[in-house]
Amino acid sequence: MHEGHEVWMKRALELAEEGWGTTSPNPLVGAVLVKNGKLIGQGRHLRAGGPHAEVEALHQAGVAASGSDLYVTLEPCCHFGKTPPCAEALIRAGIRRAYVAMQDPNPLVAGNGIRMLQEAGIEVVEGILEHEARELNDVFIHFITHRTPYVIYKTAMSLDGKTAANTGHSQWVTGEAARRSVHWMRQRVGAIMVGISTVLKDDPQLTVRGLPMPPVHPLRIVADSQGRIPLTCQLVNRVGDAPTMVATTERMDQETEIKLRKKGVQVLRTHSVQGQVNLKELLEELGKRNIDSLLLEGGSTLAAAALEQQLVDKIMFYLAPKLIGGSLAPGVLAGKGIDWMDDCTWVDDMKARTIGEDILITGTIRKR
Repeated sequence: MHEGHEVWMKRALELAEEGWGTTSPNPLVGAVLVKNGKLIGQGRHLRAGGPHAEVEALHQAGVAASGSDLYVTLEPCCHFGKTPPCAEALIRAGIRRAYVAMQDPNPLVAGNGIRMLQEAGIEVVEGILEHEARELNDVFIHFITHRTPYVIYKTAMSLDGKTAANTGHSQWVTGEAARRSVHWMRQRVGAIMVGISTVLKDDPQLTVRGLPMPPVHPLRIVADSQGRIPLTCQLVNRVGDAPTMVATTERMDQETEIKLRKKGVQVLRTHSVQGQVNLKELLEELGKRNIDSLLLEGGSTLAAAALEQQLVDKIMFYLAPKLIGGSLAPGVLAGKGIDWMDDCTWVDDMKARTIGEDILITGTIRKR
């Protein structure tokens, strides 16, 4: 039975994806209204506080919504937030049936929206393209469940696993299309983080550039346990471009903190772990600030620490058709590594697609 409905749910998923980067901390939601086999209304949630997807679809359909079927990627809400409950609007409109891809993990909803529709006599069918709906909202599901950011580790490497030449030169490992796709990803997350070594070596901007839309710059974070960040670097000197934070420990002296704060940089001190920034404590603080996602861009020591502490949720590895070689050329991960293969980190749901001349490999980290 589900096969005949997947076309409409796929359309709802496409609509939902249009909200990438602007709905945080709300989920991505798309909705389609169908009557007599024809599309009569569609909508997507585009910004937090704005109209929900179901309401947009109802507005487009008008009085024709009565007796129609709804296809929606996430359970309709049943509580008052910044907008009225969608479930009530659907009931008033007189829809006949609702096809819901997945239940809302938000405790304020969690099946109650579906129950409200059913009690009003509306038939509800759950689970159509549920895997795709969950994958689309992996950030929201994680954040609403754990209240810490969903962590994505992104890196670029050659076919032999190198991220730079033996001199440290790394511009550029991947091609232009892959680099542009990174800016799309930056547009979609709440924060970007790099280690101090990356700042000292590359002096990055960590902003969104080159997209055909107004940029939404995420919070830029530098993990710098000792306070080595130069006051002349772009992240500090161009703090007006995007909000910037230095995550540090008691090893940073007060004078450096004062200078950074005068420049407009946020300074967050954590309790050190073996002399390094306490990443778990940092993520908990970011969650309190309603930052739902973190793109970990570099470098290899910071990424290894995050993986060893099981803080990474997803990987994005850009694989370039190049061979670099050299025993001194840096690789993707540093750290202490493992002694036995049984202790390795497993990656599930791996997917690969071509972006320009490169290949993007994605997957989710299997939690131990």
